[in-house]
Amino acid sequence: MAMMYTTAFHTGSLAKYAFLVTGGAGFIGSHLVEYLVTHQAGKVRILDDFSTGFEANIKPFLHLPQVELVRGSITDPAICVQACQGIDFVLHQAALGSVPRSVADPATTNSVNITGFLNMLVAAHSARVKRLVFAGSSSVYGDHPALPKHEAHIGTPLSPYAVTKRTNELYAQAFARCYQMEIIGLRYFNIFGPRQNPQGPYAAVIPLFLRACQQGNPPVIFGDGQQSRDFTFVANAVQGNIKALFAPQTACGQMFNIACGERTSLNDLLSMIGSITQQPLQAIYQAERNGDIPHSLANIEAARQQLGYSPTHQVDEGLALTWRWFKKEMVES
Repeated sequence: MAMMYTTAFHTGSLAKYAFLVTGGAGFIGSHLVEYLVTHQAGKVRILDDFSTGFEANIKPFLHLPQVELVRGSITDPAICVQACQGIDFVLHQAALGSVPRSVADPATTNSVNITGFLNMLVAAHSARVKRLVFAGSSSVYGDHPALPKHEAHIGTPLSPYAVTKRTNELYAQAFARCYQMEIIGLRYFNIFGPRQNPQGPYAAVIPLFLRACQQGNPPVIFGDGQQSRDFTFVANAVQGNIKALFAPQTACGQMFNIACGERTSLNDLLSMIGSITQQPLQAIYQAERNGDIPHSLANIEAARQQLGYSPTHQVDEGLALTWRWFKKEMVES
């Protein structure tokens, strides 16, 4: 496995700390595990039930003495308590993603994303962890029309998934106030990169487009393709998490946009992927999906100023790295 995280997003040694990454076998979680291992963290505990994660994502790390795998779900309070024992920092990534999935099955999305999150907060408080950083979502901006999206101005959630992510933020703020816990939320904007799963009905748009290139099939775009997103390479999300872990205490109790501050339409994205892969594709256009927002663009000034966050990868560079990984996976599979 090529090491992507040789550049440090922290100062000092991680060797004296124990980290828990929930959802650590998932897409973003496995990148956080990779960063912590690369920078010689004292202990890296992974909690995952493999409902959406894959053991292959963390296989290169499981033989290491400082890496521990706990198999279980955040919906189980006892597992959460067990996973938090002896932990200094929690990177909470475990969740059921996808707006369409939440529309199809709101009860399961609620169980994992809200009850599971509450279980983790209770367990982290009981274990007296130093800080918990959790994966939030730009979906909380809902129907608020302003662009770019600023942390202080959110709208009405447009999907059950968005409701769960907003509820997480409210719980986080309540626990920070009631129990003096150090908690920071990161509102991710369309994270993409290596190890993002292109399979299944709830796959994200970039892995779906890249898989279409691999197979020579026309990709499907829901809507007219003019809808736009602030696509954010996974290394930027890793940076946001690590910097949030060690940010000044004044950042705690807040939510921060993690993005690039640029937006790309789906039609332009398809064109960029065609250039990178040298396989121009014509899309099939279908009806818009329930719960999707038309445009998304982040203001990232708060993260810059309070976390020291600065994106290292723009969309085109991230797409090239992701395509390189997809081609390698195709050869090996």
